Amino acid sequence: MLTLTSKQRAKLRSLASQEDTLFQLGKEGVTEHFIQAVEAALAARELIKFRVLENAMVDLRAAAEEVAAATGSVVVTVIGRKIVLYRPAEKPVIQL
Repeated sequence: MLTLTSKQRAKLRSLASQEDTLFQLGKEGVTEHFIQAVEAALAARELIKFRVLENAMVDLRAAAEEVAAATGSVVVTVIGRKIVLYRPAEKPVIQL
């Protein structure tokens, strides 16, 4: 399991602030289809940001941890209703 230092988290948070929100987690919650979409995005980008909609009846932190565990990524931050995940690629683009 990948662990991040506070400096690495800060760097990833600053990079994520410039990124667009890729997905929205809706009232269905964390589904297999959502996991597959996040998996594909992480393979392409390493760092992704998604939003949890108001009508989603999920705990934000629990949803973030569930998606991270299913995709082999790490939760960088949960701010408001936005969640940022990171998983290094085979040949990392983001240098920590």
